[in-house]
Amino acid sequence: MYIRKVTHTDQKNRQNYHTFKLVESVRTERGPRQRAILNLGNEFTLPEEQWKDLANRMEEIVTGQSPLFIYPVEVETLANRYARQIVGDSRRSILPETISAADAPDYQRVDLGSVDHEHARTVGAEHVVYETIKELGLEEKLRDLGFNKPAVDAAIGVIAARLIAPGSERSTHVWLQDVTALDDLLGANFVNLSQDRVYKTADMLLRRRSEIEAHLRGRECSLFQLQETLILYDLTNTFFEGSGKYNSKAHFGHSKEKRTDCPLVTLGLVLDADGFPKKSDIFDGNVSEAGTLEGMIAALSTADMLLKPLIVMDAGIGTQKNLDWLTGHGYGYLVVSRKRKIDVPASLDMVTVREDKHRLIRAALINNPDAGEIELYCHSSAKAIKEEGIRNRFEKRFEEELGKTQAALSKKHGTKRYEKVVEKIGRLKERFKRVARRYEIEIAWDEKTSLATKIAWHRRAQDERSGFYCLRSNCLDFKEQALFDIFSMLTDIEDAFRSMKSELGLRPVYHQKERRVDGHLFITVLAYHVLHTIRFKLGKRGMVQSWSTIRKGLSTHMRITTTMKRDDGKMIHIRKSTRPEPFHVQIYDALNLPHRPGKTIKTVL
Repeated sequence: MYIRKVTHTDQKNRQNYHTFKLVESVRTERGPRQRAILNLGNEFTLPEEQWKDLANRMEEIVTGQSPLFIYPVEVETLANRYARQIVGDSRRSILPETISAADAPDYQRVDLGSVDHEHARTVGAEHVVYETIKELGLEEKLRDLGFNKPAVDAAIGVIAARLIAPGSERSTHVWLQDVTALDDLLGANFVNLSQDRVYKTADMLLRRRSEIEAHLRGRECSLFQLQETLILYDLTNTFFEGSGKYNSKAHFGHSKEKRTDCPLVTLGLVLDADGFPKKSDIFDGNVSEAGTLEGMIAALSTADMLLKPLIVMDAGIGTQKNLDWLTGHGYGYLVVSRKRKIDVPASLDMVTVREDKHRLIRAALINNPDAGEIELYCHSSAKAIKEEGIRNRFEKRFEEELGKTQAALSKKHGTKRYEKVVEKIGRLKERFKRVARRYEIEIAWDEKTSLATKIAWHRRAQDERSGFYCLRSNCLDFKEQALFDIFSMLTDIEDAFRSMKSELGLRPVYHQKERRVDGHLFITVLAYHVLHTIRFKLGKRGMVQSWSTIRKGLSTHMRITTTMKRDDGKMIHIRKSTRPEPFHVQIYDALNLPHRPGKTIKTVL
């Protein structure tokens, strides 16, 4: 074997460029000939004086010989990489003397002492993810959108990486090259995949976002007979690692993770009643949540829509302006009342809508003809305990501060002047305004010295009704249980955001450029389409494990190459997946997948 440099001429600009090939000399009926074994491409940068060492080392690896010398690290690394390509080349695999069916016996005389194993790569979660991507028709859709084979492979790679090894695009590149056997399943070779290709793939997917989301929406409706009679809408945000100065969407705002030190970007997501994403969009980090509803819902409307869905949203989005827009365009809505203080009617005929070991929730329905709505007043025992606990904690802190102010009246250098004490009490009331209104505070003072002499306080007797909240809807034919069940589905979108952030690596964002950030978020949304499809199918089989648990269990299913020396001195290389364990079989059977992902490839060299 040796490496040959080949000169080519670009037909467009007539400039010369070079490619490099690994070739070998073979005897033929017409005499000695050169046969190309492997194309090393035009980015082969190893110095020419090391070419012979590289060729020798590759030959030693594929023929099972022990090295006579210690090779430089760069030579050893490249030799192992290219040797795997030679062994895995389907055009060279299985010589005529060893052709056999996959399950047919294939007896060979081999040296058992030469048996070795190499190139172990994970394949379990990859098998599940790739088959789901194919079921959703995403691979075919990308080809229809003009993605060539390498671009389709890279797109599937970055989506799978977000599901299996979530992280930055840089870590995705490392995972694709060094950890996963996904390229075996795709019939690709990620060894030559550049990091720049990973970034460009995100850009390509983002440019086709509307077509891809429309395709996935239709495909999911077709596969699972989704009705889309109910739409859940909400927003979340994630933070940047860095200044975000190159991103016009990066702004400081109210962070869901309480990261006030980082700029934010906002993701809006629409789900149906079964939890499948319908549409996503990316907004400024300080966007007004209420201002995003009209555009997102209008984008889902179609001219042939006979029945418009019911829109479910939280109080932050359910402004009166938005409710009027929904009503004017024929949408039903269900929203949490924006009133901070709920005026609960004195007498309510409440019925139980949920009861478990954690909470008891009762609800009563009242018709509000003036607003053209029904109002569902709900009382949650868990919410009441939480509110009581918060109120008691703040009352305790407020009284402690009043006690410190009282003690300062008798201390040296303490605040004693009446005006200053009144000012201090005023600041405390502002600081604890939610509980301060429950207190009567009296300040006694000496008119001659203008000094405060005593501070006294007591709590007013009030009818505190903790644990209540109110739901509003313009759909007047609902009963208590049905209305509450619909609203409880809003937790699905919270679960979706939680899954994206924890299981799919949505946060934090390491990119700085706007299109890179948008691409990162969109890949996460695509990964969630795949993830929810998997969970939806598993749920129908009674399997409710988290995705983190599933992918951890599947991580032990490997794809490996076994090598051995035959009695004629040739090396047999067999690449196949390991025998699945019971957990792997359980998941594969639930998803109706074969137990042995990938083909068995035999190569004799």
